[in-house]
Amino acid sequence: MQATRRGLLIILSSPSGAGKSTMARAMRAWDESIVFSVSATTRAPRAGEVDGEDYHFVSETEFKHMVANGEMLEHAHVFGNFYGSPKAAVAEAIEAGQDVLFDIDWQGAQQIRNSALAPHTLSIFLLPPSIAELKRRLEGRGQDGAETIEKRMLKSWDEISHWDGYDYVLVNNGQDETQEQLKSIVAASRLKRMQQPGLTEHVRKLQMEFEEGRI
Repeated sequence: MQATRRGLLIILSSPSGAGKSTMARAMRAWDESIVFSVSATTRAPRAGEVDGEDYHFVSETEFKHMVANGEMLEHAHVFGNFYGSPKAAVAEAIEAGQDVLFDIDWQGAQQIRNSALAPHTLSIFLLPPSIAELKRRLEGRGQDGAETIEKRMLKSWDEISHWDGYDYVLVNNGQDETQEQLKSIVAASRLKRMQQPGLTEHVRKLQMEFEEGRI
């Protein structure tokens, strides 16, 4: 049975600390039918992370093998580790009418926008209200040391410079406001012509009614 609509490949990007992970979780809470894309990575698990749920933790050899075999939708080398999104599961979800959410950087977003799944992609970039606030949020997370935070801050401008490669750009001034904006964007994008596989057949039936004089 054909799905009533195709799923969206939703890309959510931002510099570290600007809120993409928080907003990704909020979108999932708003609509539990949205699923997270589980990325593969060569980095070691952090405390509390579960293999297959937070990431697929793989060796560098295994990761490179997947890339060589064309099994990755996108991949990147970030802070000494490889990250990537397995392709097959995402394509199947979209055809089944399920939205898949990607919490990735601009490099991954660009690769996806150049892939066969580009017509079903919705990309959103989150900007911080200020650089000072961005640093405050990074320090407040308590996940990284001062050296890592400094590296992330230095990288943030490069990430922000790619803001114009996205469909939508939001300034994350506050969680509630940004959540409402994201909901509106996703709801409208689900109704795009490309996402409704049954439209062509419906229009064909309407044309047949005219041709057969059913008016």
